[in-house]
This record gives sequence, structure tokens and C-alpha cells, in this order.
Amino acid sequence: MKRIFLSVCISLLLITAFCQKPSLTKAYNLYYERNFTKAKAAIDLCTTDEKLSEKASTWLYKANIYYYLANEEYGKRQNDESYKIATPTTPEEAYDAFVKAKSINKNAMATDMLTPDEGLPKMYTLLLIQGVDLLMDNKYDAGKRVLEKAIKSYEMQKPEYPLNGEIYYYYAYALEMLNRPKDAIAAYEKAITDNSKDANVFLRLIENYKKDNLKEKVLETIEKGKQTLPDNIDIKVAEVDYYYWVKDNKKGKELLQKLPAAALNTPTSIVNVANIYITDSNYTEAETMLQRAYRSSEPNFAVIYNLGVCCYYISQNKFSEANQYDVQGNKERAAAVKKESDDYLDKAENYFEKALEMEPSEESVLNILKNIYARKQSPKYDEIIKRIGN
Repeated sequence: MKRIFLSVCISLLLITAFCQKPSLTKAYNLYYERNFTKAKAAIDLCTTDEKLSEKASTWLYKANIYYYLANEEYGKRQNDESYKIATPTTPEEAYDAFVKAKSINKNAMATDMLTPDEGLPKMYTLLLIQGVDLLMDNKYDAGKRVLEKAIKSYEMQKPEYPLNGEIYYYYAYALEMLNRPKDAIAAYEKAITDNSKDANVFLRLIENYKKDNLKEKVLETIEKGKQTLPDNIDIKVAEVDYYYWVKDNKKGKELLQKLPAAALNTPTSIVNVANIYITDSNYTEAETMLQRAYRSSEPNFAVIYNLGVCCYYISQNKFSEANQYDVQGNKERAAAVKKESDDYLDKAENYFEKALEMEPSEESVLNILKNIYARKQSPKYDEIIKRIGN
């Protein structure tokens, strides 16, 4: 009985081994049946086989199977955001397989399959999606690598579906995250050349030029942005900011007053304009704007932090004003303004404590809270000193 059982086990192992034997025919038939998941399993066996891995057809089959599997999976996710892609690397692997097939035989081809010259220029949309997914996971090196392949695919011929700079924008972003600002600038410029209509492209390029103190380039990019997106509030705000940056406050104020209030309808645009008012020491106007963003959006570190800044400086100004009234002998008015100063300091403390909850290691928040606690002679002062480590 034991011998029979062993014989059955051996037979099953032989059958399993036979079923798993690398077979290009099996991979192709599964591909032809559009069963790309099983076709992938079959072709993967072939690519690891010593003999089959030397054939151009093996890599051509892999390229096509992976390409169509990626299309299938990303198509499902497009229709259902909760769909989880099982094989997220298929776009890059398809691209690499097309390249390898062509390196073995530049004329590689098979019935009902894309040749390398047909397939490679079609890869850019899938590679872009894979690259962006990697950036979203903070995998900037991998994202950059995939996006470089996406760009090569995109530039092989006139793209069937122009991306209007999107592919260069994400590549530039990856380069920025990898601390390669010069290369990022070149990529942002290429996005504009590729007819980008994304305000972020212009805004990121402006910020990078500002870091290099390239005033003419900043203004040139602002003008291009205004021509491309004449109604975009963020580019108009960038123009206002430019004139404050070059110390032409008169021109800056003139443009600031012309900004359409109705267009300031996002936390980002409100924070950007409020920052200009803060630069101009108009803390009251900045606080009014930021309060609108604070009431209308989810908790936002930039909004909360800047509200803290406004309240802190309003408190300081009112404290100075109270001292002036006190020197003049107007004790009643001095006491009223001093109360306003204290109220604003309480508000500043509240905002900065909320900001610290969101960013527990932010040094600027820790230091300004230290100043607030010292001014209020708060028991929290000793705690914040320990936290800062001074």
C-alpha cells in the first residue's frame, strides 16, 4: 500500500513538472485567448529557461503579454478606484522586454502581436501611470527611472495621445525630490514647450528660478503663464509676489489690489495672497483672508501656521500701541488695547499648538511657542524648552 502511495505521488510530481515545463506555444495560446494572467505565468517560465531566454520571440511574447495585462489592470482601476493592481511593474517590464527582443532581433515579430517598433511608442501612458504611482509612494528613484522610459517612449514618434507636458511635469517633480534642481528646471521648461496647461508647471519653474535669483527668467515664465492661463489666480498671485520679491512694493500693491477676490477660493490661493500681505506687514488683512480658508477647508498646516503668525504680530503691534497710550497717560485706552493684545496672543498660542500637533518637529513652531510662553509666563515654558533641547 505504501509503495502504491509513493507511485501516485511520483506520478503527480511528474504531471506537475510537465505542466510547468516552459512552453512558448502555451504562452502564445493563452495570449491569443486573451487570458493574460495565465499567459504571464507561462511566459515567465520561458524567460528563466536557459535556451528560451536567448530567443527574441520569448521577449516579444513577454512584451505583448505584459503590455496587454497592464492595459487590462489599469483599465479596471480606472473604472473602480478601489481595484488593487496585482502586477504594478508590468508597464516597465513590457518596455524592457520590447527593448530586449529588438536587441536580439531587430525584425522580431509574431502574428497578432506588436513588434518592438510598434509597441515601444505605445508604452508612455502606462509608464506614466506606473511612474506617478511610485512618486505617490515616495519612491522617487524608481519613479524617475520609469518616467525616463516613459519620456523615451513618448518621444519616439508623434504621440497618438499628446500629454501636454504632463509627463515632463512629473519627471521634473521626481528630480526636485531627488535634489536635482537644474535637471528639474530643464524638465519643467520642456513641459511648457510640450504645451502644458498646468499652472503647477509654471509655478514650480518660477520657484526654482527664484532660488537661483534669475529675475528675468521668473518674469518671463510669469508672462508665459499669463498668456497660457489668463484667468489663473495662482499665476496672478505669483506676479504680485514677484514685484515684492524685487522690492518694487508700489507695483506689487497695485497688482495686489486688482486681484479678483472671488477667484481666491482655494486654501492654496488664499495662503499665497495672505503671505504677500504678511510680507507687506498687513497682518490684519492677511488674518481676515486666512480665517475664510480656515472655516471652509479641512485642517491645513499652512493656513493654521500663518494664522498663528498674523495673530502673533497683531498682538505685538497692539502691545506697542498700548504702551504708547500708557506713556501719553491714557490709561483706559491703554488697558483696552492691552486686552486686545492679550486676546490675539491667546489666539496665536492656540493656532501654533494646533500646528505643532500636525508637525511635531517643526522648529519654527517650537521657537515661537517658546516666545509666547515666556511672554505669558506660562508653566508650559519649561516643557517647550525641554522639547527644543536648549
